[in-house]
Amino acid sequence: MITVQKAAINTALVAALVGGGAYLAMGYPVLASSTNGTGSQSSTDGKGAHQANGITEQLLTGSTATRVRNAVLAADPGATVQGVETDAEGAVYEAHITKADGSRATVKLDGSFNITATEAGHGR
Repeated sequence: MITVQKAAINTALVAALVGGGAYLAMGYPVLASSTNGTGSQSSTDGKGAHQANGITEQLLTGSTATRVRNAVLAADPGATVQGVETDAEGAVYEAHITKADGSRATVKLDGSFNITATEAGHGR
């Protein structure tokens, strides 16, 4: 009986920790970072994911985020990547960038990390 209670408590604790971590990650997207063309870190635009067409965009992490950043910086080496996320408006991924001239753009990519479009502004 005690073993079953301990298992239930452990399960509840793990669920709370995982859920709390996901909550914090969603509530504080400004803590995510991306790499600019010089290899230094820059924070995301802090606006968080938005919703379009009934789809909420999600911030990218890990190798997917790295591949999106690398594709964008290969196409525009002087840019600073402000954030990378899934796209709710037709593309698979998007990156919000500031170009070397200071102008902002949203770069759209397909599932193979090919750039399919670049839109002036951050689109938000």
